[in-house]
Amino acid sequence: MADKVQRMSSEHGVMIFSKSTCCLCYAVTILFRDLGVDPYVHELDHDSEGKDMEKALVRMGCNVSVPAVFIGGKLVGSTNEVMSLHLKGSLIQLLKPYLPD
Repeated sequence: MADKVQRMSSEHGVMIFSKSTCCLCYAVTILFRDLGVDPYVHELDHDSEGKDMEKALVRMGCNVSVPAVFIGGKLVGSTNEVMSLHLKGSLIQLLKPYLPD
């Protein structure tokens, strides 16, 4: 399942594995949109393999399964990691290749 997660995240510049009921997932998605990036959001609770994908995300290093943010195919982390990068000014640097010209 980790292979599928990695493949999906590599196919999209900015990807968020999410749950439709997760307010932190929503907040991270809105943050990216406010920064000018339209992330691909995959709702695990709407996927028959969602539970297995969640377990794979934890094994890949997400301390909590959602939101799991990938940028350029690399795992950035969850809300804490994303917000920390944003507050340091580093998030926008990671997102530059995916911002509209």
